[in-house]
Amino acid sequence: MAKRDYYEVLDVPKNASAEEIKKAYRKLALKYHPDRNPGDKAAEESFKEATEAYEVLRDDEKRGRYDRFGHAGVDPAAAGGAAGFGGGYGSFDLSDALRAFMRDFGGFGDLFGESADRGSGAPRPGRDLQIKLRLTLEEIAAGAEKKVRVKVLGRCDECGGTGSASGASPRRCDTCGGQGRVRQVQRSLLGQFVNITECPACRGEGSVVVHPCSTCRGEGRVARKESVTVRIPAGVSAGNYIPLRGKGNCGLRGGPRGDLIVVIEEEPHKRFARHGDDVLTEVWVRFDQAVLGSALEVDTLDGRVKMNIPPGTPSGKVFRLRGKGIRHLRGRGSGDQLVQVHVWVPKKLKREERRILDEIKKGGLFEPPGG
Repeated sequence: MAKRDYYEVLDVPKNASAEEIKKAYRKLALKYHPDRNPGDKAAEESFKEATEAYEVLRDDEKRGRYDRFGHAGVDPAAAGGAAGFGGGYGSFDLSDALRAFMRDFGGFGDLFGESADRGSGAPRPGRDLQIKLRLTLEEIAAGAEKKVRVKVLGRCDECGGTGSASGASPRRCDTCGGQGRVRQVQRSLLGQFVNITECPACRGEGSVVVHPCSTCRGEGRVARKESVTVRIPAGVSAGNYIPLRGKGNCGLRGGPRGDLIVVIEEEPHKRFARHGDDVLTEVWVRFDQAVLGSALEVDTLDGRVKMNIPPGTPSGKVFRLRGKGIRHLRGRGSGDQLVQVHVWVPKKLKREERRILDEIKKGGLFEPPGG
C-alpha cells in the first residue's frame, strides 16, 4: 500500500509550525486512539499512520530529509538503511505509536481532555446556572434593567466556605498526597500504560474535611435565593443569552462561582409583530379615507405618531415609518415600523346609503382598471 504524504495525513500545510503539527496530531490521536475504538482495525491503522507522520515532522532533522527526499529520506527500506525511526507504517507497530504519544502527552487523561494540572488541589469552580427571562417588545426595543431572584448555592457564612467546623482545618489527602490525582500503571504485551485520574478519596481537591461544618455538612456552600440585576441591551432576540460572570453556584469548599446564563424570551404582542428589527402593525381605515386620503394616528413602540395616507390608497398597502422599529443590537440606528392599511367594508347598508352608492356606481367609479 502506497504511503500518503505526511503533511496530508496530518492535514497541515508544508510550512506548518511545530505547534500546528502537534495540535493536528492530538486531534487525530483523540479520534483514532485504540481505547476509543476497541477492535476497530481501521482506526488502529489510522492511529499508527498519524503517529508515524508526527514522529517525522516533529523532528527538524527528519523533517528536513523528508522535505528534500520524501519517504526515501526517512525510510530505511527505501533508502538503503538511511537513518530513520522505522521502516514505514507497516513496521511501525501499535506499541511504537502508543509510546510516542505517551512520551509527549503524558497519559490518557491529558489526551482525552482531563488535564493533568486540574487535580493539583486547586478549588473547583461551581456549576453554571441558566434562567429564562421574558421581555415585552417595548423592553426589547429600548433596552431594560430587570431584577430577578435566583436560587443558588452560595458560600456558607458559618464556615466561610471551607466546609470545616470552627477551629478545624482540612487534612491533606493521604491517597494522593495532596496532588488531587493518582497515577495508575498498567503493563501489557504492548508496553506500559500510565493513566492519570482524579483521586477517588478527595475527588481531586487534594484535601479531606475531617470535622465538617454542621450548617453546610462539609460542602462550604448552602442553598439560598439572591437578587441579581440584569441589564438587557436594546435589540436582543429570543434565544440570545447574557452571561453574568460569577453569579452561578459556588464551588465546593471555597471553589469560585460559576456563571449565570440569562436566556432571552419574547412575550407575544397584541398589536405588533416582529420581523428582525422591523415591526409590523395593521390599521383599519374607512372607505372615504382610502379614497380621499387622510391623516391617521398610529401606535408605535414609543407612543402615537401621525401618518398621512395619500388619496387612492388600496387595501393592503404597506407604509414605512423610518426608525420606529427596534434598535439594532450591533451598530447604530433602528429598524422601521411597517404599517399595513386595510379598508373597512361595511356588511350592511341602509336604503338611502345603497341608493347613493348605486348612483355613484353608474358613473364607473368602482370599476377596476381594465374592467
